Amino acid sequence: MLSKDLTKNKEIIDKVLRADESFDIIRRDIVICNKEARIYSIDGLVKDTFMGKLMIFFYGLKDESVMKDADTFSKTCVPYIEVNTEKDINIITQNILSGISALFIDGFDCAIMMDTRTYPQRQTSEPDTDKVMRGSKDGFVETIISNIALMRRRIRDVNFTVKPFSVSRTSKADVVLCYMEDKVDHKLLKSITQRIENVKVDSLAMNQQSLVEAIYPRKWFNPFPKIKYTERPDSAAANAIKGNIIILVDNSPSALILPTSIFDVTEEADDYYFPPFTGSYLRIARFLILLSSVFITPLWLLAQQNPNLVPDYFRFVVVAEEQNISFFWQLIILELAIDGLRLASLNTPTTLSGTMGIIGAIALSEFSIDVGWFSTHAILYMAFATLASFTQPNYELGYCVKFIRIMLLILTSLFNLWGFIAGVVITAVLLLTNKTVSGKSYLYPLIPFNGKAFINKVLRLR
Repeated sequence: MLSKDLTKNKEIIDKVLRADESFDIIRRDIVICNKEARIYSIDGLVKDTFMGKLMIFFYGLKDESVMKDADTFSKTCVPYIEVNTEKDINIITQNILSGISALFIDGFDCAIMMDTRTYPQRQTSEPDTDKVMRGSKDGFVETIISNIALMRRRIRDVNFTVKPFSVSRTSKADVVLCYMEDKVDHKLLKSITQRIENVKVDSLAMNQQSLVEAIYPRKWFNPFPKIKYTERPDSAAANAIKGNIIILVDNSPSALILPTSIFDVTEEADDYYFPPFTGSYLRIARFLILLSSVFITPLWLLAQQNPNLVPDYFRFVVVAEEQNISFFWQLIILELAIDGLRLASLNTPTTLSGTMGIIGAIALSEFSIDVGWFSTHAILYMAFATLASFTQPNYELGYCVKFIRIMLLILTSLFNLWGFIAGVVITAVLLLTNKTVSGKSYLYPLIPFNGKAFINKVLRLR
């Protein structure tokens, strides 16, 4: 705790902050009404213009009657909105490191905390990976206060609640839960709150992913995502209004939405920015394309292994020419090669990305066919599967589909028809045994069946 001796307080804070070793910790000594004072702040996280005006105001104070205690001074002589007093040294130092300015005055046993912080941030713009044809074009940024404001702008309701947390021992990351008090599942809210409060990690180095892994350790063998990510404040606000819980982490430009079922993961903002008929068509098309991307290459491999089972009207899918590389290895190599191209595009300079993409596409198509690596059928079906993965806004679901498809390919190659059937059964088991973070069925409202809710999930009727 602080004492009334400013000299002692300065020694304690300097030691805790290691101010002599860190040049960006600002220590400004001033005199207010003939009393020594010091302001602590972090360079780059403070509003310089406002702090200058605030100090001019302090220099102009002449009435010493306001210097009774910290509470009286903060109420009568600090012309700012976000102000409070604090005695706990640990809280004071954590607030200073978060960008809050702390004012210590000789004779006061409390520090006056002024939230004059400002964080460097990029301009709010439409997310690159979560675009819509209609609707708002703003997106979350890396500053948590701005993200909360984007949601608050859309939800003007007293029930909208923002609950703050400080997570991890080192980074002290700011985390908030956003929810509607009158619609949220309070049992789930209590569970999530307790899990966040009990997180025992040194830091949230990877922001949201570190938090998710800390509060919900997942089974490695089940790839289906349990949490939906969005960079769109309109999507986050809409889910909060429906009763879901939104988690925001400072320094992360996306929100976590939970609980999430398989139907929630496949939803997209465009479903609601078009008339119900169009939105329903987009949703159904997305489901059908998702299923097609899972089964198209395993079914084609099964057809090559069992041409006698292929109906006459589908005989065109059977390749009669002898291949240098088996169809199974063609598909596996293409799966890896496409991921290689995707990773390469992320690290390619923007000015070269178009050119390198064209070169990669040519190398994987015409040249590879000419030299006998791949058949035209294999490239065609893998191209469809790859493009189909981009119809899903959720990256985790896209990779989940890839892993299921590879499992089906391996089992089909090893055990033929029975392997394919076993792969389908394993996929069904993974879906049936998966649970949302609230403990409900991952396939609800299909299992357990709720007709009205299921129709609303498949079709956008309102």
